[in-house]
Amino acid sequence: MTATAKVLELDEERWCYRMKDLCESTGLPRQAIHFYIQQGLLPPGRKTGRNMAWYTEEHIDRLHLVKRLQHERFLPLKAIKALFDGEDDVFSPRQHAFLEGVKERLDASLKTAEDRSPTLSPEEVAEKTGVDAEDVERAFDLGLIGGERTNGTLRVGSADVWSFEVLGKIRSLGFTKELGFGVEDMAFYQDLIAKLLQEEVHLISSRLSGLPPEQVATMIEEVLPVLDRFIMRLHATKIRDFFANVL
Repeated sequence: MTATAKVLELDEERWCYRMKDLCESTGLPRQAIHFYIQQGLLPPGRKTGRNMAWYTEEHIDRLHLVKRLQHERFLPLKAIKALFDGEDDVFSPRQHAFLEGVKERLDASLKTAEDRSPTLSPEEVAEKTGVDAEDVERAFDLGLIGGERTNGTLRVGSADVWSFEVLGKIRSLGFTKELGFGVEDMAFYQDLIAKLLQEEVHLISSRLSGLPPEQVATMIEEVLPVLDRFIMRLHATKIRDFFANVL
């Protein structure tokens, strides 16, 4: 018996679900579950053969959570991934309590998610923003926007329409699909911002946890517009420095 088989035998009560069990329990197709694993939303199963893997109750719970966040709160998959990454980070009980205290005291605009009710079709988004309906479909498939696909029909979360307004404006400035600028490029910026937020949360929780939560909440509210200006100025500065030094 191989080492892998021995481990599986010792833990077979936990690793007791196959892919078809995950599909039947969640109503998700096999392709979607494989995509979630590929995107880091779901841990991989324990493989016991080329085409055989086993999963746990935790996998089913995570899939139900992903489905609920995507289809009830209409969060983009990349936003869900960022949430999971944050939860998987190691915070002490004191840091968790501190972050909860700060959240309670933040202005509602910073702690309340935007209404993501799916109210627009890809065609309606395209008409409003100047992008193609195919761009909207592609963005949803990539997990960049929230929405719900029912019987093959997609409805897009209204809170994500602004991103297509930006994309439409960029297209009008000459950065066209024909030149290779696609909706996939939105992922680059989303990944950068998600990483930035992760680092900011670590800084706050590690350096400010000794302060009263109400003081930290006020500090965050006041520093955000300052940091936004800093990021915009820094970006422009880096671009100017780059072209100033092109030989």
